[in-house]
Amino acid sequence: MRAMILAAGRGERMRPLTDTMPKPLLAAGGKPLIVWHIEALARAGIGDIVINHAHLGGRIEAALGDGAAFGVRIRYSAEAAALETAGGIAQALPLLGEAPFAVVNGDIACDYDFARLRTVAGQLAADGLLAHLVLVANPPHHAQGDFCLDRGRVRTQGERLTFSGIGVYHPALFASVRRGDKARLAPLLVTAIAEEKVGGERYAGRWMDVGTPARLAELDRLLAAL
Repeated sequence: MRAMILAAGRGERMRPLTDTMPKPLLAAGGKPLIVWHIEALARAGIGDIVINHAHLGGRIEAALGDGAAFGVRIRYSAEAAALETAGGIAQALPLLGEAPFAVVNGDIACDYDFARLRTVAGQLAADGLLAHLVLVANPPHHAQGDFCLDRGRVRTQGERLTFSGIGVYHPALFASVRRGDKARLAPLLVTAIAEEKVGGERYAGRWMDVGTPARLAELDRLLAAL
C-alpha cells in the first residue's frame, strides 16, 4: 500500500521556529519529526510514500530526496499555497493510486505500529467503508475531542475522542473535491459517518500533537529518555 505524510502546513503556532524551517523538519530526539514517520512506515513494509508541501517545501525535498537513504520511495505533491487536508490529499490522488492508502499528519509523534494500517486497508473496501480513523484520548489542549467510537464505527454522538491524524482512506472519499481547491477533511468525514462508512479504533499508546515549541521540547525530552 501507499502512504501520504501531510507536510504542507505553515506551522503558525510553532513560530518563530517555522519562519525559517518547515515544521516537519523540526527535530526531536535527534532527528526531524518527519523522519520518525518515514522510518516507522519503512519498518511496517510501507515503502511508497507521498509527501505534500507548501511553505519552504524545497527544503523538505532537499532534506529527504527520493527516500533511498531510508529504504523507501518518496514522491512529492507541491502546493503553491496549502490546500488544507482534504484538498492536499485530493491534489495527490494521482500519486496515491486507486486503492485505499494511509495518511499521517507530519506534526504528530507516536509509537503506533503502522503495519496495522496495511491490514485495515485490505479490509476497507470489503467492509464498504470510505475511511478508518485512529482515535486517542483527549489531550489537555483538545479536551473537547473530535469523534466517538462505537463497536468499531466512528460516530458523532457519544464519548468524544481525539482524531490522532492517522487514518486510512478510500480515494472515493475525495470524489467531491476538485484538484487544486482548498478543502477540509472534517466535513467529508462527517458526511461519511452519517452514511455509516467510517470505521475506527482507539489507540492507547504514546501519541502527541507536536503543535507548539513547548510540546516539541517536551517530545525531545521524552525521546531522549527512551
